[in-house]
This record gives sequence, C-alpha cells and structure tokens, in this order.
Amino acid sequence: MTTHTETALFRLIDNSATSPVILHAPHGGRAIPAEYLHSYVISPAELEAEKDVMTDHFTDELVGAVTDASSVMNGLSRFAVDVERFPDDTEEMNAVGMGVLYTHGSRGQEIRRVSADDEKPLMNYFAAYSARFTELVDATLAVHGRAVIFDLHSYPGAELSYELHGGGYRAPLCVGSEPFHASVDLLATVDGCFSHLDTHANAPFAGSYVPLKHYRSDARLSSVMLEIRRDVYMDEATVTRKPDGFASLQESLQRLVDLVR
Repeated sequence: MTTHTETALFRLIDNSATSPVILHAPHGGRAIPAEYLHSYVISPAELEAEKDVMTDHFTDELVGAVTDASSVMNGLSRFAVDVERFPDDTEEMNAVGMGVLYTHGSRGQEIRRVSADDEKPLMNYFAAYSARFTELVDATLAVHGRAVIFDLHSYPGAELSYELHGGGYRAPLCVGSEPFHASVDLLATVDGCFSHLDTHANAPFAGSYVPLKHYRSDARLSSVMLEIRRDVYMDEATVTRKPDGFASLQESLQRLVDLVR
C-alpha cells in the first residue's frame, strides 16, 4: 500500500511495502518561509540568483516520475535548512558557512545572520525531516531486510567558490558513495544504467545520504549519490529543461530502480 505525507515543505511517498528503494531529492526546493526572510542580508534579487546557482533544479521532478520506489522530496530551499548536513562540528561545510543553516553563499559572501529565535524552529524542521526519513528506512528494512537510497543531486559545469574539493574533472555523472554503504555490485549496476554518461567516483562531491541512526552501523542500508552535471539535462543560463536529456535521465533512473528492487 502506498502512503503519502504532504506538507507545505516536503513530500514523502511510502512504497516500503512493495519496494526496498528510496529516492531522495533534498535540494530541489526553493521555498523559504516568509517569517525567516528578515535574516537575509542580501537583496531578494540576490537571494533568487543564489537559488538559481545552488538549487538542484528538477531533481524533485526526476524522482517524482519514477514508479515502484519510495521517495522523499524536500520543498524547502537549502538556503533555509540543508537537511543533508551533519548537525554538529563534524560537518566539513561549516568551514565555509554552509552547515545546516547557511550563513554564506556560493561565492563565500555573507548572506544571512540567523537569530536565536529563528534557529530553534529551523533546527526543529531538520530534526523532523530526519526523523521521518529514518522511519521510512526502518519500515523498508522491516519488510525487505534491506533498503537502497539513491540520493539525487545536480551540479554546475563551472566550479563554484564554496566547493572544498573542486579543481578536478567534472564528469556528466559524479557517483558518490562509501564502501560501508555501497557494494561493488551496486555501483556497477549504477554505471550500467547510466552507460550513456561518463562517470567519476566521489569527485568533486563524495558520499551519499544515510540517516544518522544507520550511518556506518547498519550494512543492510545502501546509499549512492547521483550528482548530475546540469548541462546534461538543462540550460543553466535560463534554468530550463532540455527535454531529451531529461527524458533520458528519467529512463535511466527508472531502469536502475527496476533492477535493484
């Protein structure tokens, strides 16, 4: 039985009863609730420009079109809360002001000063999102004895100032993982389903989302990040889709889900 969770800020489709696969689109949203806009020290136009640069455009649509998998699609902008960061000092992006609550933007510029009054509800959202995702993983494990997360992202063709590990090859598809949560066979399946794209492992971005409850402790949970270079499926200048490229990605992602489930 499929169940749906819908809020103003995220959408969850629970197919755990029939599928071990969970698709995740954490950075496809642009929404910032009006009550938090006062904390941004850049103009509304500058904030929208930052969203154009940093949003993983259309990844929620890629995820939403796939059948026979659970999915979690975050509608909240990463400039409000980044649901994929570690909420403590182990998060390396804290060094550039891009931890759970961003204070700096894509060029290293200050964009926000978070007040104590805003911090609590924003972190509550982070906790609620994480808890609901963890519940979905637990439900999936209970039925199938395994769960597989495919974490969908996109990245620009040109390196941005905030990137900590840039400077190298920017492949059409960057595949992020770590050995504890991704087998050689699973990674080979990913490569086979996206054989039309040149791939590169863990560069310029590495790893993949795993709820903290399971992180490096539950090998039944696999996770692979798919970082798609944006020119594969969209025009970065106009923030519009390329129909053929987008359709090809949808077909490849559906094929991956069908093989893994």
